[in-house]
Formats: sequence, structure tokens, C-alpha cells
Amino acid sequence: MSVASVTDDIYSSLGLTKKDKAADRSSNELAQEDFMKLMVTQLTHQDPFKPMENGDFLAQIAQFSSVSGLEQLNESFSSLSASLTSNQAMQAGMMINREVEVEMDYGLLPQGGLMNAAVDLPTSAGNVIVSIKDANGALVKEVELGTQPAGRLEFAWDGSTDSGEYAPPGVYNISTEAVLDNENIMLPTLVTARVASVSLGSAEQGLTLNLDGLGPVSFNDIAQIH
Repeated sequence: MSVASVTDDIYSSLGLTKKDKAADRSSNELAQEDFMKLMVTQLTHQDPFKPMENGDFLAQIAQFSSVSGLEQLNESFSSLSASLTSNQAMQAGMMINREVEVEMDYGLLPQGGLMNAAVDLPTSAGNVIVSIKDANGALVKEVELGTQPAGRLEFAWDGSTDSGEYAPPGVYNISTEAVLDNENIMLPTLVTARVASVSLGSAEQGLTLNLDGLGPVSFNDIAQIH
């Protein structure tokens, strides 16, 4: 089975489509065979009193070799591109329904579930505070975690509010503040989210993960996969 057919099967199994970029060679372009025929015809009909110089002949041979080499190189790159696309498609399929961590300032509180997040402390920190706000910026919950050692600090929010009630499911802003070296510093927060679907972009764009309730993020922005 060819690389192209394997790629098409993977796209089909994932419900993805791939635009066919192959184009027919234009009628005004010269192939290698055409180039050789022209050169042979030129040699056959050259003026016997003014034959082609050896340098000119060698230059045309070199040009022909360059054209042949470039075509083989293009074929090799096309094969490599198809193989990379195939691997990318398989990687995309394995990401669906997995949980990932990504640096974000908002997270999803699911129905009856938890909003899980984490922060990496470069050094021991004092007065670590996690603040959760609604879409209007109103403070919903403030969690005081006190002094924490350097390293990874994980925490979860069950939806309980400072008023003693429970917030409805939805997207909430989240931020982490701590005292490092006697300064209050906002720390990047890693939010856990489920991958609902995956989009395959161009070679430059790569994979885009569509997180449940949070929207798309680049695969390159993923900090950890569970």
C-alpha cells in the first residue's frame, strides 16, 4: 500500500478531508524526455562547419542533470510530506477525549465535576491565592493555599462560592498569585481540559486542539497530556 493511500485511509477514518494539491503538468512545460529530444535534435542538425563547442555541450548536460536531480528531490519531498501528514493524522486521532494541560486564564467548570488546575512554583512561595471570577469579573471564589514549597502545585474547584452556594457550570476566569522574594507575582496557571476534536491545518499551522467548552488552542501550547 502506498503512502498516499495510507494517508487517505487515516483521514477517512477520522472523518477528515484533505485537499488534493496535485496538478497536471502544463502543456507548455518541458519534461526530461522533451529536454533530451531537443538536445539530440540540436546535435543532429548542427552546422558541421560550426559544431557545438565542448563547453556548450557539457553545460547542457549539466543543466539536464540538474533538472533530473531537482525532479527526484521534489518526489522525495512529496513522499516525506505525505508520511508526515499521515503521522499527524494518527496523532490527531489519539488526542480526542484525552485530557491536556494548557496555560490559560480561564477554565471550564463541568456539570457535577471539578475545574482542575496547577501552577509551577520556581521557588518556595508564601501566601499563594487562587482567584476565580465570573464572565463579568466578579469574584466568585478565593482559595488561600498559604505557603507552598517549590515545584508543582495542583488544586481543584468544585464550584463552591464564598457565599456558601454553588456556581452554575460554565467558563470562569482563574488566576494564581503568590509572594516570591517578597514580591506579589501573578503566576501562569495550567488548566486541565478535555480534547473534544482536532483540526489539521497546514504544515505551518500544525494541529489545533478544540477543547471542550474552551475553544481551539495550538498543539504546541500544550504543556502536558494525561
